[in-house]
Amino acid sequence: MKKTSLVFSLNKDQSMFMTVIMSILTFISVLAFGLSLSVATGVIHWNTQWDKYATIQITKPENTEAVKNILLQNKDKIEYTKEITKDEMTQMIKPWISGNAKLNDYLPKMYEVKIKDASYMKFMKNEFSSKAKFLPHTSALKTSVSAGWKLVCITTLIFFIMLASIGICVSYISKNIAMLHKHELEILNQVGASDKFIAKQMQIIVGKISTIACFTGFLFAIPILLLIVSSAHSARVGLMSTLSLSGYDWFALLILSVSIIIYSVYITKKTTLKILSGN
Repeated sequence: MKKTSLVFSLNKDQSMFMTVIMSILTFISVLAFGLSLSVATGVIHWNTQWDKYATIQITKPENTEAVKNILLQNKDKIEYTKEITKDEMTQMIKPWISGNAKLNDYLPKMYEVKIKDASYMKFMKNEFSSKAKFLPHTSALKTSVSAGWKLVCITTLIFFIMLASIGICVSYISKNIAMLHKHELEILNQVGASDKFIAKQMQIIVGKISTIACFTGFLFAIPILLLIVSSAHSARVGLMSTLSLSGYDWFALLILSVSIIIYSVYITKKTTLKILSGN
């Protein structure tokens, strides 16, 4: 395979500027896309995890036996039942109370149940409707799930803004390179070099810089993403605890970096040919 030699190249300052800009844009793109994937995975796991769970609250003590009978009659539809003790309830609401408030006399009797199939949820809710409050976890957590999807939309929007910024940046830099090396381009035209040959020269230059910049941005984004996911797991709070990135997600992020290189080279070719056709 014949190696194409470069007729001209960027000076040190030009190369450094483009490398830094591309590295930063790639870093933000990978970070935004990685966060989008991790939050989306968390929301999906969250929905899958809790769609069969519900809490039963008995606000009237006289209904306790009736609720127990309903649980017994429908044991074929229930995987397990767990009574939530008052100590456990106190511990759960402790962050939202102050002082030494005595809550034992005010806390309802509560059970957590796991239904064998999510399709039974509506039936079970009707069974308990007159005796207790039947609260499916998915209904109670709709706000968290909605917030999760909104965060996915925001990070995805940032990702696409970064891609557009990369396109604009590469196009602008390519145009400036062509203007700065106008003399060399005129000489190439005079000796009969085709527009495609000149564009290829530009593509090689930008391709080398983009390769270094994109993988630098990718390598810097990896520890940040790992830190975010690790911190979310350590918090052990709601939706945050389910954030994760699978092997496929990491592969997608790597493919994204490679795609940015290809995208940059394509934008360079398109911009260069447009400039040359205008001369």
